[in-house]
Amino acid sequence: MRELRRWGLVGLVALPLIALSGCAALPKFESPKLSVVALKVQGGDFFSQRLQVRMRVFNPNDRELPIKAITYSLEVSDTEIGNGSTAAPFTVPAMGEAEFDMQITANLAGVIGKLLSRKNSSDPLPYRVVGDVSLSSGFLKRIPFDERGSVKL
Repeated sequence: MRELRRWGLVGLVALPLIALSGCAALPKFESPKLSVVALKVQGGDFFSQRLQVRMRVFNPNDRELPIKAITYSLEVSDTEIGNGSTAAPFTVPAMGEAEFDMQITANLAGVIGKLLSRKNSSDPLPYRVVGDVSLSSGFLKRIPFDERGSVKL
């Protein structure tokens, strides 16, 4: 009986150490990089507008990303204009990129003046995309992101 207790104690100590060593062996995972490729106003009225946002996601990891969904909030010129999520799952290859479209129904009243004053401007428009990438498989299920950049209209 004493021998059984000793092995039970060894198991209680060894099991967490084995589990921790397994976690240490997991490869380092970098967050994907998202950027806005194009932003087009598709229509609407004063209270709501339909925008098509073409996005690019770059995977800096050595394994593919099976993306279930991307939820996001889009800011233009430091004003939130809309939020939403991707319509269908897709896969980003290892060390590769993929582009996808997102539809946003937004209220541009807060930035309409800024956009109208830029009508003939060729200056890029600053944006910020904040959200989460949800993976359909693997140990890590959600990856937060916060990306800034600029895009020409």
